[in-house]
Amino acid sequence: MTFTTRTLMGACAISAFSAAAFAETITIATVNNGDMIRMQSYTDAFTAKTGHTVEWVTLEENVLRQRVTTDITAKGGQFDIMTIGMYETPIWGKNGWLVPLNDLSADYDAADILPAMAGGLSYDGTLFAAPFYGESSMVMYRTDLMEKAGLTMPEAPTWDFIREAAAKMTDRATETNGICLRGKAGWGEGGAVITAMSNSFGARWFDMDWKPQFDSAEWANTITFFKGMMDESGPTGYATNGFNENLSLFQQGKCGMWIDATVAASFVTNAKDSTVADKVGFALAPDNGLGKRSNWLWAWALAIPAGTQKVDAAKSFIEWATSKEYIDLVAAKEGWANVPPGARQSLYDNPEYQKVPFAKMTLDSILSANPNEPTVQPVPYVGVQFAAIPEFAGIATDVSQEFAAAYAGQQTVEEALAKAQAIATDAMEAAGY
Repeated sequence: MTFTTRTLMGACAISAFSAAAFAETITIATVNNGDMIRMQSYTDAFTAKTGHTVEWVTLEENVLRQRVTTDITAKGGQFDIMTIGMYETPIWGKNGWLVPLNDLSADYDAADILPAMAGGLSYDGTLFAAPFYGESSMVMYRTDLMEKAGLTMPEAPTWDFIREAAAKMTDRATETNGICLRGKAGWGEGGAVITAMSNSFGARWFDMDWKPQFDSAEWANTITFFKGMMDESGPTGYATNGFNENLSLFQQGKCGMWIDATVAASFVTNAKDSTVADKVGFALAPDNGLGKRSNWLWAWALAIPAGTQKVDAAKSFIEWATSKEYIDLVAAKEGWANVPPGARQSLYDNPEYQKVPFAKMTLDSILSANPNEPTVQPVPYVGVQFAAIPEFAGIATDVSQEFAAAYAGQQTVEEALAKAQAIATDAMEAAGY
């Protein structure tokens, strides 16, 4: 063996030792949605690239929100990366609870993130979370059942059309429900759906003086319409169904229509998981003739809590998981229809992705949501399916529980709205609004 060879071997050994010495194990809290589960299956590629390993804490949506909120407010330090969204990010960024992501590498190309996503995940112009995927909401429907009902889905349907179609598509004998919508309590579960829907009915959470508006006719019309339609044409027990429950029902062929997150499109059109994969069409979320559609704007994003001791390793994971490289990896393994959508402009500029049947409708839905002007009447808050104030999560969770109880027939719509008004009024007064 020559001196040069021994020297090179020694240098390689030192390099490998150095990489191992600096390798970290990071803990990530995430939601149990399909794209996040898929991300976990590719973690070995990240470890091979960086040497860092990952431990996952995967939780149901409501539980995730409780766990990460408790941990970051108590400075518990359980997680090095948290999966959060557009509601938490600017509030927590303002409070100094998150590590800024203003120094990501040039190769990462942060300027490629869709402005709607970057804006919602920033505070005072600084990005505090990187979108793993972005979404709005839209109508997913069974083309065969729509044809059988003698109807044609408009590209931009009204709620009246949706209710009519749902009734005609319902067949209780075969357990085919005309429509599946979230009724499950939780501000980001059923609360998100009913708030987005209420925008199209002219309702709002607060007026310009921060006074709750659940005693308004617009809210009464929203809840009454929702409950009436779901009682007629929805699945049994819809008051406890959230995203995952409705996804399963649709994949099993038990929903004529499902209005929910655009990100679900890849799961209802995937033949491995969906029995109706070749019979799905898409349309914009419904409106009610008042100039506002009932689609929301959201991103599940990765953020670093300020208390972690593993900032560099956490940033390296975020750069990998939300990169163009990761999108290409999933496309190569599973096809373009299964890549995480809604986050990067380059994805929608890609001719291969433009062939995906739901790509254009997803982008159109995202671009049509306006968090700065979400309602028919003016409001003092930002956010489509939420109001971006710290008190909202607690208030909306309690309010959504009252709505779910009304859906389940445990109280009347009038009783639920009266309780919602009292809950919101007490909380806002206590907070000093």
